[in-house]
Amino acid sequence: MSDAAGILLVCATPIGNLGDVTLRVLDALRTVDVIAAEDTRVTRKLLARYEIHTPLEAYHEHNRAVKTPELVERIGRGERIALVSDAGTPGISDPGAHLVDACLNAGVRVEVLPGASAIVTALVASGLPTDAFYFGGFLPRKPGERTRALGRLVDLDATLVFYESPGRTAATLATLAEVFAGRRAALARELTKVHEEVATAEIGELAERFADRPLKGEVVLLVGPPEAPEQLTIDEELVRERLGAAGQRGLTRRDAVREVAAELGLPRNEVYRVSVG
Repeated sequence: MSDAAGILLVCATPIGNLGDVTLRVLDALRTVDVIAAEDTRVTRKLLARYEIHTPLEAYHEHNRAVKTPELVERIGRGERIALVSDAGTPGISDPGAHLVDACLNAGVRVEVLPGASAIVTALVASGLPTDAFYFGGFLPRKPGERTRALGRLVDLDATLVFYESPGRTAATLATLAEVFAGRRAALARELTKVHEEVATAEIGELAERFADRPLKGEVVLLVGPPEAPEQLTIDEELVRERLGAAGQRGLTRRDAVREVAAELGLPRNEVYRVSVG
């Protein structure tokens, strides 16, 4: 056990390219008593690259209930523990947030060592507005829940950023195209790796482009904010009436929105907003 005062060092690790690690993080990983890693197999690759031999312990979603109080107690006794996730900054869509919260509640010192972040990397690479953005993590898997979650963000004046697995990307893009029709969007994958790809287009076009394309690696999806509204007057009562008539004919919400938007010459996202309002 170290003689130094106990501390949790939250260490950002590369999101792909192992060269994207800071000197400060490497120093921490070499000098702590133990490294708490989301996946020890992933972290071993980074440690091997830089010839670091610090002991590793697993800390992940399935053992955090038992492991969190144990780690907090050890830090309180004086241990220096580094927390790392599979990639990027711990605490973002991973169980690291629970350990940080527990340490703070226990009065244990926490220090964050900044570094790589897929959110910021994708946001800057997308070319979408960066002055305001909303990170939504992973969206719900069920289509209905996903649609409802996105519907609550329609009027948010910010670039929207989401994580997605490659197997669910096509379905999520289709939902994004339904809810945010006409907006600029981007898909970023394999960031900082050899096959890095950042594709930008209108969201419907982007959804069509990746509808049947197999993907590998974690994906970041981004949707630009709504454009400044023009002088547009919408008769919401008329829109609801036409949507209701379309629904009575058996049309799905998506098809009804498309039909009413075309019939009344209105933006699809405005008709969708009325449909969920």
